[in-house]
Amino acid sequence: MTGKTRPTPHENLRAILDSPSYLRAYEDLSLLHRTELRPVRLQLELLKAEMLLQEEGIESVIVLFGSARTPPREEAEARVTAASLRFRERPDDREAERELMVATNLLKKSRYYEEAHRFARTVSEQCQAGGRHLYVICTGGGPGIMEAGNRGAFDAGAKSVGMNITLPHEQAPNPYITPDLCFQFHYFAIRKMHLLLRAKAAVFFPGGFGTLDELFETLTLIQTGKMKAIPVVLVGREFWNRLVNWEYLAAEGVISPEDLDLFTICETAEEAWEHILRFHAPPTPPGEMTTEIMGSSG
Repeated sequence: MTGKTRPTPHENLRAILDSPSYLRAYEDLSLLHRTELRPVRLQLELLKAEMLLQEEGIESVIVLFGSARTPPREEAEARVTAASLRFRERPDDREAERELMVATNLLKKSRYYEEAHRFARTVSEQCQAGGRHLYVICTGGGPGIMEAGNRGAFDAGAKSVGMNITLPHEQAPNPYITPDLCFQFHYFAIRKMHLLLRAKAAVFFPGGFGTLDELFETLTLIQTGKMKAIPVVLVGREFWNRLVNWEYLAAEGVISPEDLDLFTICETAEEAWEHILRFHAPPTPPGEMTTEIMGSSG
């Protein structure tokens, strides 16, 4: 013990009480962040969202996927105006030319923001009745198409779910999600599971890597029988048919011809909703809804 002063019992007790080892395990954040605790973190992410969704009475959802970069029309128009001005000032600048091209394409796709908003509003108005929460709109919680979906439910005075995830970009949730139904995930795997656990349909608007990832994973889960079949609706014929040569996949033998029936492509919010109703509901007289869709407990 030479060269080191022994602490007094009082000082030693203070050190004991201040040590992380003395924290109760569930209070020790540094412990929870250790690599060995990853299984616990996965379980916590699964349980937290599940428990809160149950407490809020969310019985089923319709999940909307699509690009976080798809803006509402007024924002897209402003972007085109700004890009046009830069290009006129620097007509030989390739980057300015590219920005104008992208802005013009996003303006064309801004109609999908409007379609997603109208779809979500229609579904929310028709399905959240009688105190039940059926076919609740659920999104990834971010901007773009996700915002449009939550906004449609918000404008209908209905609940909607947002399943945000920590990323280098677009970390903040959009402002239209029901506050008690906005979740933040760390693990993509758990988020993906929750997006589909209660899903009665999945509607895909034009998007990038994230949207394509969710689309092909959903189709694979249905194709392999890992989840019950649900309507998978792709909105935007020109985009989806140009992006993927579906018939080529079947002709090459890498998917079966009947796999092409796992999804449908349509153009409008109304077409998408009608397809979902036909999938889930038995034939009913025009103008009537099934008891499940209307939320009747009878």
